[in-house]
Amino acid sequence: MIRTLATAMALTILTLATAAPLAQAQTNESVAAFRDWSVFNPSDPRECYIVSPPVKTEARRNGSTVSVRRGDILLFVTIRPDEGVDKEVSFTGGYPFREGSSVDVSIGGTTFQMAPGADDAREWAWPPSPERDAEMIAAMRRGASATVTAVSSRGTTTIDEFSLLGFTAALEEAEKLCR
Repeated sequence: MIRTLATAMALTILTLATAAPLAQAQTNESVAAFRDWSVFNPSDPRECYIVSPPVKTEARRNGSTVSVRRGDILLFVTIRPDEGVDKEVSFTGGYPFREGSSVDVSIGGTTFQMAPGADDAREWAWPPSPERDAEMIAAMRRGASATVTAVSSRGTTTIDEFSLLGFTAALEEAEKLCR
């Protein structure tokens, strides 16, 4: 249930965050930016998100680099204290993930596995538990970058690199907003 709500809200934020600036100004705006991370605080002050696009992406099939069309590629951290969600990590790769696969996130030499959602949430992945969220957040605070490797339903392997510059400051701002 929580992951489904996260997907719905993340999709809303994703749509708003990537919409044209005029539409963004009318509906939802970033309330702060810290280097490569933006902070969002939509209509409810008890919901906060930080989000970053990748700084580098690559797609590979059969050992060769290929050009693929993808939707939005974003790494999120969500806070919803009224629902008991404290810094939930999520990733959307812009395509449905291969069924039964995992999404691997490498930060500072440690690899974390995230599980793709089911059915209509197959374009999203989350750590398997709040404890793993906390471990990932701790690594993200210490790290300089996060590399996310996933496989699409068509068998394409994608490698997305996210800068973690500004991550800690953005997360601290989101935590302040959601107290």
